[in-house]
Amino acid sequence: MNIKPKSRRLHNRICRKVFLLLPVLFTLLPMNANGQTGEKNPADDNSLFYDSHFHLTNFIQEGRTAKDFLKIMGTKVGRSTLFGIPLQQQWSARISGDDAPKYYLDTDAHLYYYSFTDAYIAMQYKSLTKEEQARFDPMITGFNPTDMYAADHIRRVLLTFPGVFTGIGEFSIHKEFVASKIAGDIASLTDPALDRILDFAGEAGLAVILHNDIDKPFPKPGTKGYLAEIKDLFRRHQKTSIIWAHIGMGRIVHPMENQAALVEEMLEDSSMNHVCFDISWDEVAKYLMSSDKTVQRTAAVIAGHPDRFVFGTDIVAPRDEDHYMSVYKMYEPLWKALSPETSAKVRMGNYKRLFDAARTKVRAWEKANVK
Repeated sequence: MNIKPKSRRLHNRICRKVFLLLPVLFTLLPMNANGQTGEKNPADDNSLFYDSHFHLTNFIQEGRTAKDFLKIMGTKVGRSTLFGIPLQQQWSARISGDDAPKYYLDTDAHLYYYSFTDAYIAMQYKSLTKEEQARFDPMITGFNPTDMYAADHIRRVLLTFPGVFTGIGEFSIHKEFVASKIAGDIASLTDPALDRILDFAGEAGLAVILHNDIDKPFPKPGTKGYLAEIKDLFRRHQKTSIIWAHIGMGRIVHPMENQAALVEEMLEDSSMNHVCFDISWDEVAKYLMSSDKTVQRTAAVIAGHPDRFVFGTDIVAPRDEDHYMSVYKMYEPLWKALSPETSAKVRMGNYKRLFDAARTKVRAWEKANVK
């Protein structure tokens, strides 16, 4: 190429400046585990964890604002899901008089589905700056899983608040003490309405957080639990990214006999590769961290399938940082028992992979469907 002297001098000056800037440019690029530029390794994140299971509001729809929660997260928690509770506890004067219930166990009055929670979560998210929004993955929860129109509600929320939601849940089917209190039909794992919800979640790319107990609260010998039905449900929806909340455990729903082996069987079943397992909630931690033996067994299962587990707090409307961090601290023995790489995946990496993929898919669905 024939460059004139004046042009050549200008060309050389530009090249020298670019060359001098290259070291600076490379320091600004994140490096992967192999030292190459690319996506940031979760192990390099200064956060302690990303929260895959967080309730901003409680059973009477009170709680924190998103801005308040950001202060509690501080720099210790990099990202979090953001959802309320899909159920409202009724205050029945006939049952409790002037004694207003604050929790679903405070009264015998019904619970009912509270759809406004989705609008509230959306508006909390929209009150944040773009940088603050990037730390949250809002979830749709205000639907009745026994209603064939529930999928239409989810679709309507996406169309009304494009650019906001990443998934659906946590929502419950069989849940100790709760299911029997809900007014109307009893939710079921075999209900076509639930299949319709999960089908739409797969179509739109929504991540799903599903609560379903592995067994009944007070099982009698020989009675059938819910494990077979939950596995059938998972197999029916292999195009949907599902997180099984608490691995089916609860306040009084104890781990089943040989639960670790049952979970490993599910992990090794290729028809359930789309299912991840959530170890959130202090009630779950009390089982998994109850002894050195349970800690080591839990760590062994996770180490064998490090991409399939996510950590969340399941804290509801936290009072302060100590309250919010309590579940993470309960799992300290587990973080020590896992390798640094596996620990980073459970605490942060798997969250990022699952929810980033859901964000991308949902935004693409909205682009194709929002008029």
